[in-house]
Amino acid sequence: MTRRETQVAIVGGGPAGLLLGHLLRMEGIEVVVVERASADYVLGRIRAGVLEATLTDLLARLGIDARLKAEGLPHDGFFLADGEKLIHIDVGGLTGKTVTVYGQTEVTRDLMEAAPERGLEVVYEAGDVALHDVESDAPWLTYVKDGVEHRIDARFVCGCDGFHGPSRKAIPDSVGRVYEKVYPFGWLGILADVAPCHHELIYANHPNGFALASMRSPTRSRYYIQVPVDEDIALWPDDRLWDELAVRLGPEAASRMTRGPAIEKSIAPLRSFVFEPMRHGSLFLAGDSAHIVPPTGAKGLNLAASDVIYLSEAIGRFFKSGDAEGIAGYSDRALARVWKSERFSWQLTTLMHRFPETDAFDRQMQQAELDYIAGSRAAQTAIAENYVGLPL
Repeated sequence: MTRRETQVAIVGGGPAGLLLGHLLRMEGIEVVVVERASADYVLGRIRAGVLEATLTDLLARLGIDARLKAEGLPHDGFFLADGEKLIHIDVGGLTGKTVTVYGQTEVTRDLMEAAPERGLEVVYEAGDVALHDVESDAPWLTYVKDGVEHRIDARFVCGCDGFHGPSRKAIPDSVGRVYEKVYPFGWLGILADVAPCHHELIYANHPNGFALASMRSPTRSRYYIQVPVDEDIALWPDDRLWDELAVRLGPEAASRMTRGPAIEKSIAPLRSFVFEPMRHGSLFLAGDSAHIVPPTGAKGLNLAASDVIYLSEAIGRFFKSGDAEGIAGYSDRALARVWKSERFSWQLTTLMHRFPETDAFDRQMQQAELDYIAGSRAAQTAIAENYVGLPL
């Protein structure tokens, strides 16, 4: 077994782990990131791409935003559709802020490419990662690479390894508490090299189910429809999916829709999930290891960004001055924002989807809510404030 020391060991080399690693390196803190998958596999994950100003400002502070500035698409609004009715949420006009459409894959690529010059070490294809003595002041982790077992001793371990990673599992059941809602449907998504049907996102509520029109660039579109969670993707050849999108998004969007072959097609389950606490001893959780939101409202990556901002500040203060106040308060501080974002994502999911148990009363409530939103600046402002990102 090889053995080495560092100040912070980060489990997970996705955007949350890489963002945290870059922030800590900027403060001169020694960091090692371990990732179970290959770099190519990490980049192959197709994820959302609506970035709050919190995240774009963070990338600018790190100096890793050149491509974001050149290729990102600023958005100052989006639509809620119900039948032929389109409700425009003027995010820019209501809040003075915008979001940016820039794929999570591209964010990850930028962070990866900047790592070597910033002295951020990332170990890919690190198998069998296990955490040890996380309750103590001297935690350590082990992993296997190329048949050799390695050990890293650290002062802190940060779990940015997603819902299925080992970090959250290292916290005893007697300590942790899970809050979860699993939705009875998923999102069937198609990625295609075609122009978007609209320059802003459209969230649609239709009798056949939810649909979303979004984009990754002016020439690459991302569309979704609601399907049963156990749906067979083989039942949805491209032509059928495009036909259904045209129906659910309505005639205006359908008239502007360009069809093309799928680059990627998949079904993503939806859940709301929160694990508390986000700190146990010298172990911290950030991003999907601690919380999952439905993609409605695009909060997943943005919540991970706020987590790592809080966490990097706390760890930075500890190593600079020995001040442990931020360490002690990290979980409560992060969870306060997490729960507000969970509420918004749950609310928008409930408003825009058809549930198996939806009855005539439930549908009237959805229509009444959408009618209220359409005519209320206050309601639109509340949605816009949450969509663009609540203050840190």
